Amino acid sequence: MIFTPTTLTGSYTIDLQPVSDGRGWFARTFCKEEFQQIGHNKEWVQLNHSFTAKKGALRGMHYQLPPFAEIKMVRCIAGAVYDVIIDLRKNSPGFLEWYGTELSAANKRMLYIPEGFAHGFQTLTADCELIYHHTALYTPGAEGGILYSDPKLGIQWPLAPTEISDRDNQHPLLTDQFSGI
Repeated sequence: MIFTPTTLTGSYTIDLQPVSDGRGWFARTFCKEEFQQIGHNKEWVQLNHSFTAKKGALRGMHYQLPPFAEIKMVRCIAGAVYDVIIDLRKNSPGFLEWYGTELSAANKRMLYIPEGFAHGFQTLTADCELIYHHTALYTPGAEGGILYSDPKLGIQWPLAPTEISDRDNQHPLLTDQFSGI
């Protein structure tokens, strides 16, 4: 695996290094020792799998509040998405900055997202599937969200959104009083 720091401290893109032969390919997606080199020492306690049918659909921007904050690692295993994270850590030099990258079945890239970040994605193709690793269990009542189109953030989504859940459309805008998590 190749860990490349993003512009937001503590987050990484992770490129797999497949080994191929006549049958296909094999790649490691997690190695405790390799992840310790980027400071990851928490256990993955929950794995989730999502499917999104339509191109242009948008999910996000979601996060969990402390003490239920979580590290996430996301990988697209079918189709392609534009994956976005927002740094919500109040003492971070990247506070309220966002980073986006394409994750796809073809590029086999993963995104490592530290605690204190919001996360979402937009599908670039139809029939997208993502696998999520989490270091904390989903805790109803501890979740938060930010409106994907918040002008304070200025996220540049690649496509006009075609489908957004009612819940995601009702996330609040950031205010000047937002002090981070």
